[in-house]
Amino acid sequence: MREGISIVGPSTVESPPRPSCPAMFQLDIILKKGNNLAIRDRTGTSDPYVKFKIGGKEVFKSKTIFKNLNPVWDERVSLLVETLREPLYVKVFDYDFGFQDDFMGSAQVHLESLEHQRILDLTLDLGDPQYPDQDLGTIDLGITLSPKDGDIRETTMLTGKSWKRSSKNQSMRLSDVHKKSQLWRGIVNIGLIEGRRLKAMDDNGQSDPYVRFRMGHQKYKSKVLAKCLNPQWREQFDFHLYEEQGGYIDITVWDRDQGRRDDFMGRCTIDLSTLARERTHKLDLPLEDGAGVLVLLVTLTATSAVSISDLSVNALDNPYERHQIAQRYGLMRSLINLKDVGMVQVKVLRAEGLMAADVTGKSDPFCVVELSNDRLQTQTVYKNLSPEWNKVFTFNIKDIHSVLEVTVYDEDRDRSADFLGKVVIPLLNIQNGVRKAYALKSKELTGPTKGVIFLEIDVIFNAIKASIRTINPIEQKYIEGESKMSKQLLLQNFNRVRRCVMVLINAGCFINSCFQWDSPQRSICAFVLYVLVVWNFEIYMIPLVLLLPLVWNYLLIASGKDTRQDVQAVEDLLQDVDDDFDKDDKDPKPGSWDDGGLPESHILQDILASWHFEWIRVMVDSERKGFMDKLYAIQDVCVSVQNALGEVASYGERIKNTFNWTVPFVSWLVVVALGVACILLYYIPLRYMLLAWGVNKFTKKLRSPYSIDNNELLDLLSRVPSDVQLVQYHELKLDPSLSPNKRKKNPPGLPWVSPESRCAQST
Repeated sequence: MREGISIVGPSTVESPPRPSCPAMFQLDIILKKGNNLAIRDRTGTSDPYVKFKIGGKEVFKSKTIFKNLNPVWDERVSLLVETLREPLYVKVFDYDFGFQDDFMGSAQVHLESLEHQRILDLTLDLGDPQYPDQDLGTIDLGITLSPKDGDIRETTMLTGKSWKRSSKNQSMRLSDVHKKSQLWRGIVNIGLIEGRRLKAMDDNGQSDPYVRFRMGHQKYKSKVLAKCLNPQWREQFDFHLYEEQGGYIDITVWDRDQGRRDDFMGRCTIDLSTLARERTHKLDLPLEDGAGVLVLLVTLTATSAVSISDLSVNALDNPYERHQIAQRYGLMRSLINLKDVGMVQVKVLRAEGLMAADVTGKSDPFCVVELSNDRLQTQTVYKNLSPEWNKVFTFNIKDIHSVLEVTVYDEDRDRSADFLGKVVIPLLNIQNGVRKAYALKSKELTGPTKGVIFLEIDVIFNAIKASIRTINPIEQKYIEGESKMSKQLLLQNFNRVRRCVMVLINAGCFINSCFQWDSPQRSICAFVLYVLVVWNFEIYMIPLVLLLPLVWNYLLIASGKDTRQDVQAVEDLLQDVDDDFDKDDKDPKPGSWDDGGLPESHILQDILASWHFEWIRVMVDSERKGFMDKLYAIQDVCVSVQNALGEVASYGERIKNTFNWTVPFVSWLVVVALGVACILLYYIPLRYMLLAWGVNKFTKKLRSPYSIDNNELLDLLSRVPSDVQLVQYHELKLDPSLSPNKRKKNPPGLPWVSPESRCAQST
């Protein structure tokens, strides 16, 4: 196979006879880069993206690289192909905002000519059938074709936005194709430590680097570190290992640029088959197509308790196996394998009254169960709005504060799966062994959608391991997309911050009123309390004072006076944001701030004014740029403001919810920690404790140079849900007529038999 060709036709060289044609093929494509592409914009550039088509169906669409005639995509996709008779069409387009995209050229690859199980590097010449003599540049690809007679391992996840069916008349069902690829063989723990001597991409001789990891359908994106060529990321995450012999992790480094597309800084690859199991490997990986080195810590470990079974066969129904599992997570084994916190078993029974997604008035529903980054799915029940799955899923628990997500999709042969409904259940809120009906929610988890799902869940965990895990960094979900600007979300986050600021301002006004003698009795009590505290103050009283509101709120809850905020009140607050969009906000009323109790304070206005100044600065700095560059720059600032407001509001709400016992597990941890702090400060002088803390901090880098940094206090707060998350986790009220044990009537003459009865009859 030679380079520089636009169409890869059937080979004229005789090849050895092949075995009988398998039912399916896996086509792995690496979209590398484009060279000297056609100009389609007035500025002398283009905004190219690539589409792949097979059999008239779009199977993949790349990201758009703005203002670049030599774009670097570096994207990978795995496709399932039933026949090799249909060629692979590669089409390049220029993205035009608000207008029809311009055609930039196409090429095709005849799949029958490809050698199996070998990576082929192709350079395709782009052409236009209407103008055959025009030079439109080239596209660099890497293609691997593999027959799939056995297990189908790493393929694009069925719920991914870019996954499409590769043939119009494909006979294999979606659930059957992916059924064997759900169970992973191990865990790949990756610690991104640092980068050294990276390439300078900005005019100031610096870069704003971040790293993208990809392993099959699994992806992770690190945080961005500004203005450095030797970044210290100190991040940790896990990938699932599906292949027994290992796999490959593709790593790319990028320079973050506001207002335009990010710059490519280099790539490297990890071959997991060369790494020993149950050991931590320190890897110094030089970057190809760039400069510098990445330092990683990689550990391959085996996994257990991850399974899919029928309802009649599950571990917790066997008393002996249940006892064995309980002993495994007993207190006597609290210091063995700290990462194995517990296990959860989810019985996905059935659903009723689902939304009709097909034109026939039916749906083809299947269910996806997720716990953090672990994902398993049921089989598809075709043409049914009340399906019965009767499947049992078992997961390992890494963090007891994780949230179980159960999503129902409609399988579509020619398109990505359609969303039908979703529920999220915190593990700490689960009632063990109770069959329960959950009303399905919308994608945003703020309102109901049609249908209910019946689940039975059991959680077994070790409290000490869970407590230790609570003060460690929370596991981040794999990247699914960049944050987008939303006026509704911006206003919602602004109102949340405003509520948090109002609490502080009202507390300040209350303290100030004591000095103003607005209430003589209150001022006298405050004065006496102040004198007594100052005269008898000791350092151990600080954690003791923090214990008082926790104890007070606990006593109120125990006496039946719940001080926790009603979820309905939060829902009403979020609904008020939607209602504000129906009003004319061009001429705000002078008294619009009065209802919030902030008559003379302009703190929030000053904050917004500073952000407005930032927008003006971006506009001035980019006045010589094009309109689209200005638009992207402003959007980046708006997104950063929106996210910053959300973070500030979330931490304020989490502090409040910690003292309100919203998550009793975390509140008890805080009580224990504050109690221990009181005792230590009472018996040990503060100077000794500060000395020990300082010695630990200064020597940590020397003792463990590749440790992952963390802040125990922020990690603890991250386990407490914000008010918005409380709304998402809140269970909707159900129709009393719906019972977990109630079934629809069967046709006459065919009495319904439960799976348990069926199993008993067979034995």
